[in-house]
Amino acid sequence: MSAAAGTAEESAAPPPPQKARSTPAILMRSPGFLVGAAIVLFWAFCAAFAPHFVPYDPLADDLLETLSPPSAAHWFGTDQIGRDVFSRVLVGARDILTIAPLATLLGTVLGTVVGLVMGYFGGWVDAIVGRLIEVMLSLPLIIVALMVLVALGPSTSTVIVVVGLVFTPLVARTVRAAVLSERHLDYVPAASLRGEGALHIMFVEILPNIWPPIIVEATVRLGYAIFTIASLSFLGFGVQPPSPDWGLAIAENYGVLVGGFWWTVVPATVATASLVVGVNLVAEGLQRALAE
Repeated sequence: MSAAAGTAEESAAPPPPQKARSTPAILMRSPGFLVGAAIVLFWAFCAAFAPHFVPYDPLADDLLETLSPPSAAHWFGTDQIGRDVFSRVLVGARDILTIAPLATLLGTVLGTVVGLVMGYFGGWVDAIVGRLIEVMLSLPLIIVALMVLVALGPSTSTVIVVVGLVFTPLVARTVRAAVLSERHLDYVPAASLRGEGALHIMFVEILPNIWPPIIVEATVRLGYAIFTIASLSFLGFGVQPPSPDWGLAIAENYGVLVGGFWWTVVPATVATASLVVGVNLVAEGLQRALAE
């Protein structure tokens, strides 16, 4: 074979496949994800360690320092009964970052199970459960949560269960769609022909292949859970006094806003908004990375 022919064959040969970038590498190149992760990690650090370094006891009142404006002594001022707002905001991250992840985990687990059953069995199972989900989703989720909490009474465990159950149909709908795209691929009938049972096929064969949409959905639900729990606390059905919870802090002090005491409410509001934005940025980064 001549050198020219060899050169022609080499030029006609397809280039070697490039190794796809891993998900962590893609995330590390995403500015939005990095900013969101930094925000979430900051508040997670506060939730875990703030009680050990805040300048004041977040539950201690001082009637001689009521509604003091921000100063060198009280960076964010004090509230109506003289509690240090800065200390309460940092420590207040603990409640929201305990309740919201637990509620999200509960909703994700239940929704994943329901979605797997709907997508795998289909037929009348999918039809009946699907109608029930449509009925649940036709009602405003916050109204449903309020109705249940009014009936059962507010408590931390009740809020976790209620918010988790409210998010279950949303997660189930996403998981069902993912299962439908996998159900007819070759590996599912092959597992059935090997004699594997339905539970094995759903949780061992299908579930590992639909983790990406479940992870993204769980992250998105976490952002909604933070906002929902803060709203419930603001309405008096979430975390109860004297907790420094952000929603509760806003509820306790919003009445003095008309007097110009903005520092009693704004820090907790900004903290809640920043955490929701941070979680949403993480969710968006994950969605883009897992799609590549």
